[in-house]
Amino acid sequence: MKPSRSAKGRTRLGEVGEDALLASLLRGLPRSRRFIGNDCAVVGFCDAKNLLVLKTDCVVERVHFQPDADPMLVGWKAMMRPLSDFAAISGVPQFALITLIVPAAKSTSWVKKLYRGLERAAARFDVVIVGGETSATRGSAAISVGVSGFVERRCRVSRAGGKRGDDLFVTGKLGGSLHEKHLRFVPRIKESRWLTKNFHVHAMMDLSDGLGVDLPRLAKASELGFKIEKESLPLTRGATIRNAISDGEDYELLFAISPRDRARLQTSWQKRFPKLPLSRIGKLVSKFEIRDSRLPHGYVHFQ
Repeated sequence: MKPSRSAKGRTRLGEVGEDALLASLLRGLPRSRRFIGNDCAVVGFCDAKNLLVLKTDCVVERVHFQPDADPMLVGWKAMMRPLSDFAAISGVPQFALITLIVPAAKSTSWVKKLYRGLERAAARFDVVIVGGETSATRGSAAISVGVSGFVERRCRVSRAGGKRGDDLFVTGKLGGSLHEKHLRFVPRIKESRWLTKNFHVHAMMDLSDGLGVDLPRLAKASELGFKIEKESLPLTRGATIRNAISDGEDYELLFAISPRDRARLQTSWQKRFPKLPLSRIGKLVSKFEIRDSRLPHGYVHFQ
């Protein structure tokens, strides 16, 4: 179905969606394509031992948090979102820049509490806030956090390396993020670092927009299809299978690994992370093996 057009003949963002918008922008950035498309940009330098990792993310009032939310938790979330993307590629975050865009009506105490949350989140992973920018706005508040760090060449993982027959695993539990879970999560950096140092992880990403959006993205990047076992989805207390697929903002890891490593992974994981569930939810298959890989959708920007 073709998107409808506005009165002036222009297609609106709400009729396109985030993925299609990004694809159209990338067509105009041919030199950037090899850096963009995963959770972080990964850049190599000649003879450098490690790869440079760059990520920026933002939270917007009334989109990612409500006006009455605790500003300390808003700051925590603003910092942890890009750090979750570092977890997705097994990166090590080091430095952060903060861009604060707020209306003049916000109180100084709100901003101070926000920065307290930012600093607490950064300190959790030894990240140093080294600067940033502030600006006024007539609209809603927005906080953008840019993070830089590194990943060893042997540890780097992307969305695109999945292989036919790979097992699909998720960490933690899914669903129910709106009950403040989305303001209090801790990125799985420690877990992703352990995974890539001990196993050959073929593909990985973090679940920020929901399994129903993010799993198809991983499969598409790997040029594969997928099959999931919905009854195997690990549910947050009170959540349904649909919540687990569609709610979004779980910030858990989704990764693909050879079934040959399944038993060793499950045994080693239980010993290393006894309080954090690890669940096999399905597998990657040939994109020609299944007729319909659609799931109930998660969150899609502009729609």
